[in-house]
Amino acid sequence: MKRKICLIDNFETCKEVFREKLNKKLSVNMYMNTIWYKSLLNADKSCIKEEKIRKIHYKFDDDREMVEEYNTDTKVLLRRAWKVKGKLGCDGKWDVEVGDPIPEAVISNDCADIIESKDQPVVTRRNTRVNLEWRIRNLPYPIETYCIKANNDDKCIIVSTTNKKYYKKLQVPELKRLGLNVDQANIQSSHKFNTLIIMYKKPQQLLDMEMEWFKEVEKVKPIKDIPNECKTH
Repeated sequence: MKRKICLIDNFETCKEVFREKLNKKLSVNMYMNTIWYKSLLNADKSCIKEEKIRKIHYKFDDDREMVEEYNTDTKVLLRRAWKVKGKLGCDGKWDVEVGDPIPEAVISNDCADIIESKDQPVVTRRNTRVNLEWRIRNLPYPIETYCIKANNDDKCIIVSTTNKKYYKKLQVPELKRLGLNVDQANIQSSHKFNTLIIMYKKPQQLLDMEMEWFKEVEKVKPIKDIPNECKTH
């Protein structure tokens, strides 16, 4: 009887181990089936290498254009920007998704957007090996003032203050593209020098995809001349 119970226990243990390995194997490459990953693979790509920065220009099937910049040492994405079609004959600008804003050389009266006050809160995105980061400058309130919540209805992070002075929805396109939820447990924050810093720990799916995609990026051979559409600054 004891032997029978032991065999049953061993069988259940083996079955559980097999199930875990199968689930892990299925989830590892799940990102490869997403529209986002397939669009990256199918896009026309060109590369410029400047010292330790590798710039990749993408042209997608729907004529959208995107530029990414990677640090070749850390393999971390430094900037991602999308080409926005110009209005009233103006040259198209770059809408920055990740990284510092691209400085405009000249802003004409006809093409300039309304310039925000320097005292207004400004959001910038950062990317590290393990975190997605948002930095919101010009927020002088102490850390306990802020309420930072995951919102999976809109796939975003909502930042608000108890004094009702600030409210912002922070989009998380990296998760949305992979069909992943925003997990409250992955959110951390800090506050210093009038800047609220929000960090979101990258889920394993995103880490795996970034690692795999950098291998693809390295396959794109650099070109000598810099096309105009690749210049982001």
